[in-house]
Order: sequence, then C-alpha cells, then structure tokens
Amino acid sequence: MGKHAYVFPGQGSQFSGMGKNLYESNTAAKQLFEQANDSLGFKISDVMFTGTEEALKQTAVTQPAVFLHSVAAYQTIENAVPDMVAGHSLGEFSALVANGTLLFTDALKLVSLRAKAMQKACEITPSTMAAVLALDDAKVEEICAAVQQETGEIVVAANYNCPGQLVISGTVKGVEIACERMKAAGAKRALVLPVGGAFHSPLMEPAREELAAAIEATTFNTPKCPVYQNVVAKAVTDAASIKQNLINQLTGAVRWTQSVQAMLADGATEFTEAGPGKVLQGLVAKIDKNAVVNGVN
Repeated sequence: MGKHAYVFPGQGSQFSGMGKNLYESNTAAKQLFEQANDSLGFKISDVMFTGTEEALKQTAVTQPAVFLHSVAAYQTIENAVPDMVAGHSLGEFSALVANGTLLFTDALKLVSLRAKAMQKACEITPSTMAAVLALDDAKVEEICAAVQQETGEIVVAANYNCPGQLVISGTVKGVEIACERMKAAGAKRALVLPVGGAFHSPLMEPAREELAAAIEATTFNTPKCPVYQNVVAKAVTDAASIKQNLINQLTGAVRWTQSVQAMLADGATEFTEAGPGKVLQGLVAKIDKNAVVNGVN
C-alpha cells in the first residue's frame, strides 16, 4: 500500500472569493472563519469573499487568508489520515495543524505575526524575487554566488519548486544582475515577480528574529505523522526540531522539489493538496508523473 501525503500551498494561491463556498456549506469551516475573525481583530472572511485582488495581495492579509482556507479545506475531508504532510513556505503552518503539532489558534497567531514581520523586513531594504525557468539548479546557485561575490549585493536561490523552475531572492540590484546572467546562461525566462520583498533570503533576518521569539513561546505537540520541512527536505517528527526548522525557514530556501522527492522515496504514492489553487498539484506532477495528484479547495 502506498502512502498518502497531504500538501498545503503558500502565498500566491489567493484569489477573490476564496473560501466562500466552504463557509456557506460546512459548519466546521464556518466556525474556523469566525474564530479567525475574532482572533485577528478584523473580518478576514470579508476580504477573502469580496475583497479585490489588490486587497488580498497585502502580505498581512494573504498569509492568514491562505492558511485559513487551507485548514478549512482540510477539515472538510472525511476520514483524512495523512501518512505525511508538507507545506510550501507559509503552507508549512497549515501542515503542522493537520498533523497535530500546532493548535489552529496558535498557528493563526504565528502566521499573522510572520506576515507582519515579513512586511516590516521588506520595508527596510528594497528587495524582490524572480522566477528562473529551464536552467539547472547548480547553474542558478553558481550565478547567484558569483553575483554576490562580485557586487556585494544579496541574491540566493529561494524556492526549488520543481526541476527547471527556481525562484531567486535578494536586493533589487542583485536580482536584476542575476536575471541578466541567467538569460545569458540559457534560461528560457528570468522574470522579476510582483512580490513585496526578498522572502527566504538573508534579508528576512529581522523577521526571523521576531518570529523566533513567538515560536519559542508557543506549545508544539508531538506530531501524529512526519512533516517534511522546507529547509531540511526530510521527515521530521521531533517537536524541538520542527520549531527550529520553522524559524530557519524565513531566511532559508524552500526545498520543495527535494521534499517531494523525499516523500516519494519514503513511499508516498498519492498527494492531496488542501487549500486555494492547484499550484502544488502541478509541481508534484512535474516532479513525478506517476504520482496520483488531487486537491480539495
């Protein structure tokens, strides 16, 4: 028997109207939305159901919105018994609720704080991210290292989404120079993304420090099944290690390709994405075309 993995999306999967059908059709989901409205101190459900794309794009809204939608969607799955879980960046918090490591309310507080801390870090240094298509991982890493060494600008590989699809992150100048060199080295595209700043890079250090204190003060339970965490790309079951990896995630890379490969190696044959959009279903299918992939939104 193959194992069933549940995966949870990150920032970028939000859309106007998200979660409305869940709220209207599922009592447990509705309770989560109301709980979130109370906890956050504003009606996030209103922004999700009727807000503009622009309103939803604000980091302080996007992150709790995607998290809330994912947990609500997961709760509607009857008899969900994950053998393993993983989440892309922000999605790691949803994964930790699904496997019992974190209580929903505690995770929501951390997600909200993380979003605000990241927003603040973005305002300190003008920074950005860019998608690089059809270039070898090692080549991307090599170019980033060379640009840093030669210019003193910060630019690193931030998201390993699937083979041939990486995202780099750093100062505006560092990313621009790296993009030119990626194209020269044969990348099909090197495209600056419409994001608030350099997530998963050393520029997130102020946010990491702020989040670290909050994570240390939060109770992490022993998980019901392993979580494959972004920064280590392997199964983790020890609460103290989960905490440390979650803290390191803000300045570390999202090793999604490597995480999915590790899950496959450990016996995963079916992947269910819980939350808005289908981004992870697409990435998993590109990493292994034989995997059974589906979603609940």
